[in-house]
Amino acid sequence: MTSATEAPPREELVRRASELVPLLRRHAAWQEENRRLHDETVEALADAGLFRMRVPRRYGGYESDTRTLHEVMVELGRGDGSVAWTASVWAIPGWMVGMFPDEVQDEVYSTPDVRICGTLSPSASGTPKPGGGMVLNGSWSFISGALHSHWQEVIAMAPAPDGVNQWPVMALVPLSDLEIVDDWYTAGLQGSGSITTVARDVFVPQERIVPMPAVLQGQSASELNRDLPMYRNPLLGVANASSAGTVIGLARAAREFFLERLDRKITYTDYATQREAPVTHLQLAEATMKIDEAEFHAQRITGLVDAKGVSGEPWTLEERARTRADIGAICQLGRAAVDLLGMASGGSSILRQAPMQRVVRDMYAVNLHALMVPSTNLELYGRVLCGLEPNSPYI
Repeated sequence: MTSATEAPPREELVRRASELVPLLRRHAAWQEENRRLHDETVEALADAGLFRMRVPRRYGGYESDTRTLHEVMVELGRGDGSVAWTASVWAIPGWMVGMFPDEVQDEVYSTPDVRICGTLSPSASGTPKPGGGMVLNGSWSFISGALHSHWQEVIAMAPAPDGVNQWPVMALVPLSDLEIVDDWYTAGLQGSGSITTVARDVFVPQERIVPMPAVLQGQSASELNRDLPMYRNPLLGVANASSAGTVIGLARAAREFFLERLDRKITYTDYATQREAPVTHLQLAEATMKIDEAEFHAQRITGLVDAKGVSGEPWTLEERARTRADIGAICQLGRAAVDLLGMASGGSSILRQAPMQRVVRDMYAVNLHALMVPSTNLELYGRVLCGLEPNSPYI
């Protein structure tokens, strides 16, 4: 354990992220082709201190609030959606490490710029061992950033305390204990390297296992983290606040790429440049307004998470559901903006060397994530507003 670190201010971390945009854009095509992040990208993120944002200060971290994390992810998303997505995924399981006992955190955070990938899907089973711990068997798909991670946070179904039922538990496993399946062949977010990992009779000691229901409620097994604002929130509120930046960053990138090509001619028309056409004015204004609306929802989520973390005030069920609705609205608005700008960019924008086509595909992929699908999230919020019980534990 190191001495407490003085965290850089939000503006400094956002500036560092913004300065990485040219590097990320330079490596974007390579990352797509190789279906993983470039080593130079990972090193640059580490050098900028971005892996420390969701780490306790006693381990050399910054304990950054979610608004800071969001603004950093927006800048990374401007550079490459796969980078922002992977970095945000690392930030969420990185926060989840703080739910484990302090001795487990000592072990995990002993690695400088440690990266933890993870999942919320209980697609494995845990068999208890006499004397404590359990043996894991199963697999987890869509594990973004696994190829550059040191640990994986996993979910498995295991016997509940009543000895009759099964319940989900969360565990931490070194990546070296898991098998890698190279199956990430996709239409979008290709650079995230979201491959499948497999556990075959992997033993996990008891201290690295916590009940998932407690984590969903923000109940930490750490004595030292319980009063830190960063950890006084439910998991899904934190996850939703951490995920918005990629979407808005992609939308802003689409707007930048569109503006760079305004002086091209509109084929088969009398307009010398696209800039002169009234339809362009309408398209650009509408897309910009949708990006602004998406940012409103992002500020609402991050503001709620940060305020609750400072006050320690409990969350209402409606507030929990609304963060799911907010991230759904962000995805819906972000995709609408990118669709507008992509369709307005002309036939040449589908060439592989044109960055707009990658932004369109990455945005489509983000909108398919199970926790971000707009229709599912709006339905959940609507149920709660109607006085019905939520139909998902992920709230």
